[in-house]
This record gives sequence, C-alpha cells and structure tokens, in this order.
Amino acid sequence: MNYQLGTIDTAILLLYGLVLVGMGVYFFRKTKTSEQFMVAGRSIPAWAAGIAVMSAYTSSISYIAVPGKAYDSNWHPLIFALTALPVTWFVTKYVIPHYRKNNIISVYRYLEDKIGEWSRVYASFLFVLFMVGRTAVILYLSSLLLVSFIDIDIRMLIVIIGVVTIIYTLMGGMEAVIWTDVMQSVIMIGGVLFVGYILSTVIFSKPDFLIQNAIDADKFSLGDTSFSISSRTIWVMIIYGLTENIRNLMADQNYTQKYASTASEKKAKRSVWIAMLMYLPLTAIFLYIGSALFAFYSGSAHTLDPSIVKGDQVFPYFIATELPVGMKGLIIAAILAASMSTVDSALNCSATVLYEDYYRKYFKIDASEKNSINFLRLTTVVWGILGIVFALMFINAKSALDIWWQISGIFGGGILGLFLLAIFNVKINRKDGIISVIFSLLIIIWGTFLRDLPSNYSWLECTIDPIIIGALSTLGLVLLALLFVVFNKKKQITS
Repeated sequence: MNYQLGTIDTAILLLYGLVLVGMGVYFFRKTKTSEQFMVAGRSIPAWAAGIAVMSAYTSSISYIAVPGKAYDSNWHPLIFALTALPVTWFVTKYVIPHYRKNNIISVYRYLEDKIGEWSRVYASFLFVLFMVGRTAVILYLSSLLLVSFIDIDIRMLIVIIGVVTIIYTLMGGMEAVIWTDVMQSVIMIGGVLFVGYILSTVIFSKPDFLIQNAIDADKFSLGDTSFSISSRTIWVMIIYGLTENIRNLMADQNYTQKYASTASEKKAKRSVWIAMLMYLPLTAIFLYIGSALFAFYSGSAHTLDPSIVKGDQVFPYFIATELPVGMKGLIIAAILAASMSTVDSALNCSATVLYEDYYRKYFKIDASEKNSINFLRLTTVVWGILGIVFALMFINAKSALDIWWQISGIFGGGILGLFLLAIFNVKINRKDGIISVIFSLLIIIWGTFLRDLPSNYSWLECTIDPIIIGALSTLGLVLLALLFVVFNKKKQITS
C-alpha cells in the first residue's frame, strides 16, 4: 500500500533533515580533539546522556514492532524493560566504577586489562562488523517503511537518510550524536503521547467502550506463566531481558560510550538510571498503543484494509489514515528520528573502536590530534558508506534479513561471557579462553540452525526458544571457563 504525504508533511520532514545538518555544523566548531569527538570532552549532562542511552534502546523498528507485538499477542515485551531495573543496579554498582577508574573509552580495552589482548581484538572486531550490519538493517527497514509515505525510490531514500546521518555525525562527533538524540527523543516521545491520547479518546468513550474488546482478548497479559523455555513464556522473557540488558549496558560500545561522556562516575550512574526510568514507561506506552489499536479496529466504525495481515502493519496504517495533516509529518519524523539516532551512534562508536583498539594501539601510538580527528572522521564516512551499500544489497535479497539476524547472533557470541569473567576477576589463559569462546559459538550455531530437522536427526534438534540462545551460549562459556580454572588449580596443586 502507498499513502503519500502532502506538501505540509513533506516540508516538515525536509525541515527536520536541515535542522540535523545544522546541528552538525554547529558542533563542528567545538569538536577539535579526539576526546571531544569520542566522548564530547566528558562534558555531557547526566540527563542528556541518559536520554541518549534510552534512544539507543529504540529504533524505527521498535517504534513499529513493539505496538505490533501488543496488537498480535500481549504485553510480554514489557518484561524486557522491567528486567532492566535490576541490571541497572548491577551495572551502576559494579561495572561503571571499574570503567571510570580505568578511564575507559573503548569498553573492549577493559577485556585486555582483565583477560588478555586476544579478547580485546576478538570482541572489538566482531563489534565493528556487527555495526555495519546494524546500520544496513536500520537504513533498509526504515526506508522500506517511509517509502510508503514518500513518493521516492527506496534506493534514493536509503542514500539520503544515510548521507544526512553521516554528515552530522562526522562533523559534530559524540556531542552532535547526543544532542540530536535528545531532540529526536523529544519528537519521538511527543509523537507516541499524541497517538496514545487520540486513541484513548475513542476507545474509552461511551457507549462503545472499545477498550473492553482488548481486555477480553487478553491483550494486556504479560504472557504464559508455564515453566517452559521452548516458547515465549514469562520466564523466557526474564532470561532474555536480564542477559540482553547486561550485554547492552556492560559490553556494547553504543551504550557505554554515551554514559562515558559525562563528567564523573556519579553522573554516569545517574545517566543510566535516567535512561532506564524513561525506557520503562516508554515501552508501556508503545505497548498500550498496540492494544489500543486492537480495540480501535475492533469496532464497526473503523476497519483495517484487507491487505493488513500482521500487527507490524497496523500502526503505519493508522498514521496514514487517521492522523491530521502536519501531525502525520511529525510522527513520520519521529520514526525517522528513532532510525537516525540508532545509525549515528553506530557510526560514531565504530569510529571510536577502530581508533582506540587498532589505530592508536597498533599503527599510530603517538598520533597527533590532527591525525586522530582525521582518522575518526574518515572511518565515520567509510562505515556509513558500507552501511548504505549493504542496505542497498538487502533490497534484492528478500531472505537477507533473516540470514543477517542469524549471523548477528554469532557475531555476538561469547562477548558478554568474556565481560562477566572480567568483571568478576576470573583469570583464564588464552588457550582456555579461546576454547570457551568456540564452545559458546557452537551453542549459538546449534540453537540457530539446527531446527526442524528430519525425524532421524531429531536428537540433534534445538527446541529452545531462539530468543534465549544468546543467554545459553553465555552460560556455556562461563561454565566451561570456570571448569578450566578449577582444573588448572588442581593441576598446580598436584604437580
């Protein structure tokens, strides 16, 4: 389906793009050193860093997918947001003090300090590869959504979004990333609050009281409470939420670099709490919109187009057919904002990791500030172009997205396990560490690819919910590493 925006809505989107470029130009004058480019000279207020961390949790995909989940099923994604609270306590109490004490910019340096150089190279290399894919996926899927509203070829749209994001990111560095994230978050939150209000005025009005239809359909449930890990139960979501949130806030440069941009340990901790205390109600609002959309279209006055077959399509349809002129453009800008805030962070963090973990460590140890800033800007452009190229490749490869998400699971293999070993000071030699990582990768491959096998191979089949394979691989790595430690200690005692 195609719902073209009018002149006013299109003008709003163009103005939004110009504002972003203008912000990049403004911060360009302030970004003169490598530290300013990477962590904004550690001058960002805690509240702004918190909003930026929160924005890293949301993208144009979650903007559509989370309401879609609630429309199709229930509120089980809220459990992911709830598990962020105990994780935030853990990260602020045990992780951030370590990072601030060691003046960490690239979080992967921490692995070298605790485990060894090989772990830093492994984790940082997988991260920058993953960022190319993440940038490509976000550019492609957000363009696929927006092309329904804008009369432009999807290839051109991918290039435009990518180039605008590259421009303000390379010019303004982390300061531009964070302050544009703040602006984009305001637009995003304002947009979802407006949509929530519009829907509420309809579904709570008498005599229809349409909200009852969503209640009767169990749309506000948190999910199945049975003790099973083969389906999307509450327990599966708790395992997934705890694991993924720890990985995000402890081992993902996208998040750690933003709270590293604050002036002190206290402010870094406060920024993470601000992020999570915003993310939880925002997730609830997204889910409420999904349930409210179910109630809205359950009445006789509003019907879905027959071509709408899944929840992900309902919110865009509502935006196109129910919102007034002007507000429609702002909501589309909010979706675009969520996309660009993900991409700008990916580009800046990729440049930072390439600089900190490779350029300054192996090639130019005593690099001048001019060479450093030039390298950071160059790698921002290169990684942005790679993201655009791979996004364009996705257009003609329909199965590429599924394949990418499978590969991305492998790219993340073992990294969280290594960070957990590091934070708890588990000493492991290089050989045993590499074997443990390989074991975790084998678990991911088993859990990802060995499904729906012929009956004679059913004993090999994985029936665990795919969403917690990452948690299982992390557990496997940690347990095997601990076994190596125990074995080596016994060997030393007996020898």
